Amino acid sequence: MTLPDLTPAQRTELELLARGKQEKSRTMRDLNQPETPEAAHALLLRAGLWTDARTPYADRLGAALTPVALDVPAFAPEGRLDLTHLETFAIDDEGNRDPDDAVGIEALPGGLTRLWVHVADVAALAPADSPLDLEARARGATLYLPDRTIGMLPDALVEQAGLGLHDTSPALSISLDLDEDGNAEAVDVQLTTVRVQRLTYTQAQERLDAGEEPFATLARLAAASRQLRVQEGALSIDLPEVRVKADEAGATVTPLPKPEMRVVVQECMTLAGWAAAIYADDHAIALPFATQDPPHREVRGDTLPAQWARRRTLARTRFQPAPGPHAGMGLDLYTQATSPMRRYLDLVVHQQLRAHLAGQDGLSGKEVAARVAQAQMNADATRQAERLSRKHHTLRFIAAQPEREWEAVVVDRRGPQATLLIPYLAFDLPLSTPAAPGTALRVRLGDVNLPNLTLRARVVTD
Repeated sequence: MTLPDLTPAQRTELELLARGKQEKSRTMRDLNQPETPEAAHALLLRAGLWTDARTPYADRLGAALTPVALDVPAFAPEGRLDLTHLETFAIDDEGNRDPDDAVGIEALPGGLTRLWVHVADVAALAPADSPLDLEARARGATLYLPDRTIGMLPDALVEQAGLGLHDTSPALSISLDLDEDGNAEAVDVQLTTVRVQRLTYTQAQERLDAGEEPFATLARLAAASRQLRVQEGALSIDLPEVRVKADEAGATVTPLPKPEMRVVVQECMTLAGWAAAIYADDHAIALPFATQDPPHREVRGDTLPAQWARRRTLARTRFQPAPGPHAGMGLDLYTQATSPMRRYLDLVVHQQLRAHLAGQDGLSGKEVAARVAQAQMNADATRQAERLSRKHHTLRFIAAQPEREWEAVVVDRRGPQATLLIPYLAFDLPLSTPAAPGTALRVRLGDVNLPNLTLRARVVTD
């Protein structure tokens, strides 16, 4: 029996197997049909029942694929510090749809500069144990796939709370009073109202290149802060990054530029996480603090093989309700606090800070630990689904241009097997070659197998 001869019920059963939703049934065994999800996927492709745009990984891993449809309350009136007179900028990649952080500065007496990091006040709309909180906890994080985005929270909440989407925005704002050398004299957390202008990284970089404020001061403070963290052991890993987009017609892979302003904004977000952790520690607030053990060995150099090896030395970040050092950040304590629309544990941070500001009892350390365990399990499935889906559509992009030659670099080797990195694609694959790490090669890629997420590389020139 060929696949087109299957009944609708049998086709559905085959699709469920390809999506990892059930074991192979006796009916399918009698029909001598595939034993694995990958084989079922391949058969569905050959029969034309699935296109190469179809990705089953989120289904297999149990990541939620339906938008959140819960009602979103309005912001309740409450006392907020009015900062609408300060210039404030939400700087993101072009096309970003959930602006949840923004930066600005304020000059203080004595040569100090107050760095403001404003974050969308999501916890005002999704307090602990509310329906929105429970749904976000069950998802763990927003799911970013090349062909769609499935929010951890409803689109209506993003529209209401996103910074720069209205004339003024409520925010939970984290401030650091910094001296010329990047040392923090004081930190604080407040509920505020801000007026935010949205910029892309390219637009912000143009203004930095022109010497405009506050971009020049932000860049100076970020460089000073970064230098202090490096002195404390912070690690820098600079590997290629790409944006993968896809639809039924095809897929595209675009290398992400790395303008200075991207690094500046990242440093500001790191400082905000450090400041929030200090504030919580000073006030005995339980948070999901992020900690990381020191690397198991030192790797020197800035080459691609060195960057690749340095990343492999890093331990996984752990989240716990008590502060501890984060080796990779070079910080004595740290928490993630700037993406409450996209990461559930960031939302927990905001809920805890808000409870303290309101004079209320927040979650206990034991309750925070329970949320960490549940959210991480669900977020891990989300991140894995994202990784596999990006790889799937990257393979589509490669398969569409079989004659193209790609520049590649050997970044590692174990015996006769080397690891090849193609910077344009931020894609790595194994290769049998005697070439030493750091060797540049030109390769052609072929034999793309979407169900198994594999391909072959052939060296064309050394």
